[in-house]
Amino acid sequence: MTGVSTLEEALAAWDGEQVILRRDAEADAWIIVALHSSALGPACGGTRMRGYAGLREAVVDALALAGGMTLKFAAAGFPAGGGKAVIWPSRPLAQAERDGLLRRYGAVVASLAGAFRTGPDVGTTPRDMDVIAEAGAPYVYCRTCSTAGPEGSAPHTAIGVLAAIELLCARLSVPLDAAHVVVQGVGSVGARLVRRLLAAGARVTIADVDARATAALAGLPRVDVVSPARALELPCDVLSPCALGGALSERSVPRLRCRAIAGAANNMLATPEDDERLRARGVLYAPDFLVNVGGALAITGIESRGWSREQATARVRAAVRDNLAEVLASAARTGRGTDACARELARARLGAGASTPCP
Repeated sequence: MTGVSTLEEALAAWDGEQVILRRDAEADAWIIVALHSSALGPACGGTRMRGYAGLREAVVDALALAGGMTLKFAAAGFPAGGGKAVIWPSRPLAQAERDGLLRRYGAVVASLAGAFRTGPDVGTTPRDMDVIAEAGAPYVYCRTCSTAGPEGSAPHTAIGVLAAIELLCARLSVPLDAAHVVVQGVGSVGARLVRRLLAAGARVTIADVDARATAALAGLPRVDVVSPARALELPCDVLSPCALGGALSERSVPRLRCRAIAGAANNMLATPEDDERLRARGVLYAPDFLVNVGGALAITGIESRGWSREQATARVRAAVRDNLAEVLASAARTGRGTDACARELARARLGAGASTPCP
């Protein structure tokens, strides 16, 4: 979705199935629901609420994120399609206004009659899911009263990222308890990842644009804090981007001093060409949609297929480690970038599953 300059170009270039654009005049907001694929099952994806420079940027984000969800579920072999919702309020909302907007969005979810299932994402919480579910149930996951519990998807996302880092450290012949990991973004997922890394004995450097987020972790043993501007350039074994996407670009890749990358951020590569830039620099890149699948996989499995938390944890770790190992082997064998190999894997599974009913 790079290189588009207008909303019309973005929609024309997209390879998904359906986009719903809803203007919410009462809250001065836009609601965007992007359904990328139903080949393996109903589209599933989080609801993101944040500011954007304009409608084009909000729509492009929704389209890219929905496509990433298709790749996540397909690579993991899970019977769900890819979707994403973005809510863009043009101004700060009082709580009552926000709740009203979320309820009206819930009615949009309900109108899709199960074609889209959603949960929390950047800017939304399990409490928000409760409000959305007032109109959108039963297609709203990760509510505070649900089997997923109030912590939402973040713990399992962090578990998946840790599994990827463990595998990369093994490939680098660096024990995790001797590794230095830089975590860029210590919000709900990043903070949990930091604590898991520390429990495993790693040394961790953290960075975040929110000083309160780093302050909450700065006093822990083996934790250093740097500015966000320095995080990508710091020498380390593993860089873990856990903020917003696009951090790996033509400008930033030449400045990297890490040996490997695995994080929770979606759409880390600013352009497809950055995959080859990383390969040429010898940086071992774990494709984001293989690594950050944990939250989506666990919550969807728990709420739609009856998995226990223990089953969800085991399936997340297995999916991340097995798929990443396969992609690293393919990249080494073919001399291609890992992102290209991961997309080939996901599309092959998507095509194989599209001809038969999902179990």
